[in-house]
Amino acid sequence: MSIYQAVAELEARNGSGALCTIVRSQGATPRHTASKMLVYPDGRISGSVGGGELENRVIGEALAAIADGNSRLVAYRMTDPARGDVGICGGQVEVYVEPILPKPALVVIGAGHVGRAVAHLAHWLGFYVIATDDRAELCTPESIPDADVYYPLPMAELPAQLDLTPAVKGERWTAIVLTTRGSDVDVEGLPALLDMPARYIGVIGSRRRWEITRQQLLERGVPAEQVARVHSPVGLELNAETPEEIAVSILAEILMLKLGGHGREMSRQGKEAG
Repeated sequence: MSIYQAVAELEARNGSGALCTIVRSQGATPRHTASKMLVYPDGRISGSVGGGELENRVIGEALAAIADGNSRLVAYRMTDPARGDVGICGGQVEVYVEPILPKPALVVIGAGHVGRAVAHLAHWLGFYVIATDDRAELCTPESIPDADVYYPLPMAELPAQLDLTPAVKGERWTAIVLTTRGSDVDVEGLPALLDMPARYIGVIGSRRRWEITRQQLLERGVPAEQVARVHSPVGLELNAETPEEIAVSILAEILMLKLGGHGREMSRQGKEAG
């Protein structure tokens, strides 16, 4: 597998890593300009920038880049290891280390009309979209074409399939949206989801539906602080009716929380300040 195929595979599964490229090579060095290495969060590599101590140090910089999300340009001399150099070849190299961080992810549970609209809008907004429904015939590319991956299984089994482990500095931002067909489905599946490190969990439905769901979750022994994580009714108040309008309402709330907005009219802010 080429380094480019490895990077494409990493991005296709929404993983994290760091691409390391020799951008300058002078004198005797084990690898030359344009040599590349992909470093994974567990320290595995694909490709090489030269092996030995040089490669060990670049891997360390790559892991740091994954951790803080920042690119870096690092330079190494290969003259005198006693002075801290990485080798004795006599040359010098500069390596550009570029982190590859995962997209924000949105898990859509329920592949009905609203679920399809939410997946479509989230995909357009750049989210990595995960679609799931216990009705296998609906959890398909034909039914919900804008998802990146599909899990046709009951909601309670979903945590075992998803890796929501944050990138080292906690940048794997994940939202979960339940656009399910009823409170009974939510009561069965939500307890497992509330243990997951998602940054947002929203449940579609009326206030009455959520109150019924909430009471049943508490009666089943789900801690109140976990139940309180849920946003329901989901979305911002837009008087939305159609699936597309509801999707806008839901994604507007998610983006507001992700980006640190407040949801008020921007034109009104200026008037209030004046």
